[in-house]
Amino acid sequence: RPVLLLGMVVLLAALILAVVLASVLTHGQHEVGPQMLKWKDRGTTKNLQEVILGRCYSYVLARHPELGDKDCLKIWESLKHAFIYKNPCNATSEDYQLLMELASHPIPCNKSLFWSKTSDLAHRYTKSNQNFLTLEDTLLGYMADRVSWCGDPSAPGINYESCPKRSECESNPSSVFWKMASKMFAEAACGTVQVMLNGSVDAGAFRSSSIFGSVEIFNLNPDKVSAVHIWLMHDIGGPQSESCSGHSIKKLKSILEERNFKMTCEDNYRPVQLLQCVHNPDHADCRLCTNTT
Repeated sequence: RPVLLLGMVVLLAALILAVVLASVLTHGQHEVGPQMLKWKDRGTTKNLQEVILGRCYSYVLARHPELGDKDCLKIWESLKHAFIYKNPCNATSEDYQLLMELASHPIPCNKSLFWSKTSDLAHRYTKSNQNFLTLEDTLLGYMADRVSWCGDPSAPGINYESCPKRSECESNPSSVFWKMASKMFAEAACGTVQVMLNGSVDAGAFRSSSIFGSVEIFNLNPDKVSAVHIWLMHDIGGPQSESCSGHSIKKLKSILEERNFKMTCEDNYRPVQLLQCVHNPDHADCRLCTNTT
């Protein structure tokens, strides 16, 4: 009987050792194995940490010293922990909650400028006119503008080769981040807000599927926002696919009025059009006056 008992103990020990070895080997393969999937979008920006920290310090120390109490190292750590070693199709709003809290700051009333399909023009305008701020002019947007990031369950936990597009999986790190940042930007808006839309696109100036149409418009607070001014811009010399009386603008007006906002719309808001004309000074659309004689 002691021999039998000893044999059972040895067998049990061998089984435990086999399970432990299998676990270690599997874990090791997981850690150093190749990335599981290749995505269609560009990978994580090289030197992402240095880019984010540099932009953060530039924003809070040079551009907006009133925000100098922001902890850029904590902000970077919270961004890194939001995606590193994680499946890039399983990003959640909880992943970014701490980052949003650490980087948020007040937006002055009457300064919020939303945009859709007018990215370059809207940002050229806010650079030339400090009276308005886009999301990319806030700390969160400034740090993340034109950079990308996503994780991978295997080492080193960051995918520098490729990241998923929204069409591949909606809950990717970039889409979730920008939805949350856009929601927070809209919630912070007060007074009169401006919206710059593109009247030269075939699909319509206002699109329900855009970030403005699906996120920002529904997070404006009617108790804080008094009016919404639409600037409907057309490309210089380009098609005028839609005016302020167009179908999609009427749809936008109905959504805003249903939420108790007053809306005005202006075709080719002159201060923005003058900025367009810097690159096209001799075009007929850019003449200040017409010779009637």
